[in-house]
Amino acid sequence: MDNAVVEREPLKHVQVREYVRDLLGDSTPGTPAPSERELVQKFGVARMTVRQAMDALVAEGLLERIPGRGTFVAKPRNQVGRLLSYTAEMQRRGLLAESQTILARREQAGPGVARALDLTEGDAVIHWKRLRRADGSPMCVEDAYLNEVLLPGFLQSGMPTSLYHSLAMRGMRPTWAEDSVTADLPTHEEAQALEIAPGTPVLRVSRRAVAGDKVVEVSRSVYRADRFTLYVQLSDD
Repeated sequence: MDNAVVEREPLKHVQVREYVRDLLGDSTPGTPAPSERELVQKFGVARMTVRQAMDALVAEGLLERIPGRGTFVAKPRNQVGRLLSYTAEMQRRGLLAESQTILARREQAGPGVARALDLTEGDAVIHWKRLRRADGSPMCVEDAYLNEVLLPGFLQSGMPTSLYHSLAMRGMRPTWAEDSVTADLPTHEEAQALEIAPGTPVLRVSRRAVAGDKVVEVSRSVYRADRFTLYVQLSDD
């Protein structure tokens, strides 16, 4: 019997995986991946085989799935954990960020906001509440409080597209922040704003952002859990 080594054809899901990797390896984040139907037709394999290949690329971080939209080239994982504005975060995901101001006014800080901003209860704060969209669809409702003493004339100069860009222009861009995330159900008002059914799960993100030694922003945001994935960078350092 011939003892020559016979090379086996790669498994079908490996062929699909490497094809997609070669096709999208140098693409920018947000580039659409081929649909499962396209890959099934191209390789003549079962849908489960294609899904196995795509699952592997998602696990590697090359691709990410966005519910209701499809599968796209993911942002590099070494960017995860950077302190970004909502606008920059959506751009990184390949989405167009838009904002609609719901409320923007000067208020007196209540006990919770005063404590978070290192102020005295009753001190002046800026209360800015916005509906944030991505590619035209609601993504989150963001409720932010800012230290007015640090931002003179903020309300009078017109509301900016990006809060963090505006803070950067004043030399007050946050350099550090702490987020807390919880799963919850939306209020009736939140469900309406986010265009989701009552009882649909949401993610609540609370942030305290610091520039130098000054707390410049505290915010509470409620995200559509079916559209927003939170990425966290971990290290053993």
